[in-house]
Amino acid sequence: MSAPSGSSTAAAARRRTPVWAVLAVILGSLLMASSAAAIVGSRLLIERYTGDIQQQNLLAGAAKVTEPEREPLEGPITMLLLGVDERGSNPGDMRSDTIIILHVPATHDQAYLVSVPRDTWVEVPAFEPSGYEGGESKITDAFRSGSRDGAGRAGGAQLVALTLKELTGIEFDGAAIIDFSGFRDVIDALGGVRMCVDQRVKSQHMRLVDGKPTWLAEARQAGGGKELWHEEGCKRMAGWEALDYSRQRYGLPNGDYDRQRHQRQLIKAMISQASSRGVLTNPARLDEVITAAGKAFVLDTGGTPIADFIFTLRGITANDLVLVKTNNGEFNSAGFSSTAAERLTPESLAMLASIGAGTLDDFLLAHPEFVQED
Repeated sequence: MSAPSGSSTAAAARRRTPVWAVLAVILGSLLMASSAAAIVGSRLLIERYTGDIQQQNLLAGAAKVTEPEREPLEGPITMLLLGVDERGSNPGDMRSDTIIILHVPATHDQAYLVSVPRDTWVEVPAFEPSGYEGGESKITDAFRSGSRDGAGRAGGAQLVALTLKELTGIEFDGAAIIDFSGFRDVIDALGGVRMCVDQRVKSQHMRLVDGKPTWLAEARQAGGGKELWHEEGCKRMAGWEALDYSRQRYGLPNGDYDRQRHQRQLIKAMISQASSRGVLTNPARLDEVITAAGKAFVLDTGGTPIADFIFTLRGITANDLVLVKTNNGEFNSAGFSSTAAERLTPESLAMLASIGAGTLDDFLLAHPEFVQED
């Protein structure tokens, strides 16, 4: 794989960009218009572009049950977002290397991104569709256990959701799965993103072959190639580079916690680029982004139209996005000698429980150290 080659008005446009831009990038329904007012009047356009997004049941028993007297999306809204690492050509060897909870409080005036460490040691419930009998494992392996015996990605997502529900009490309004190649294509369709590398790190997934970034397996077939390093500094990154950087954890002081931080930074960078006039005012670019996003995602909205999610949250701006870290962004070893696993601290479990209770706002006011500064 080879590498593809603010004015005050722009600032105002960014301030007006609603949080559906966040959902759109992540959920595969990126629908751009020149202003929030235009978006409000564009339900038919939204329905047109979201009509072909693949939808499956990703939540099973972890889906939120709405009380009969309440309207869908009334009150807090919580989504489960999974980035899938499909290793090689074996469809049964899939892990959810990225697990993010997107939470919007009942006021619908803010959005929180909460990372769950992939190596979190959890009790995984039995799951009949894949024949999994239950047991303890890393949460990233829960996806693999749920996806086997023909249950596929939907089964993997369901078992991760059920595991989180048992661990934290969270029930979800919806979920989305994206594979890493799909995420790369969305970034390229956006024209790349501006990222700042804060710690020099060597890629564990790619090497340079004749000066071109190449997946590790292909590089080995070509003779090995040279090490690929992400150097400190800010630059515009193509999809392959931004994705590769945000996936690194080995060689970083805080390992997976640094990776979680970089992944949340990538999402913010995508939002910033999606909000730029270069995308908003370019019909060809806009259509390319929408097409790439529509192909990249599998989505579960619990039967609620995607357009309803967008319109419910249209008043939230991208500036209202808050990044939340677990375990204070530091290692909390599970204490095993045979495997590198993490346990969530009591404070992190309380934070996650507050999402299920709809009180995350109050928790973060009392525990500001959970909010990521950058």
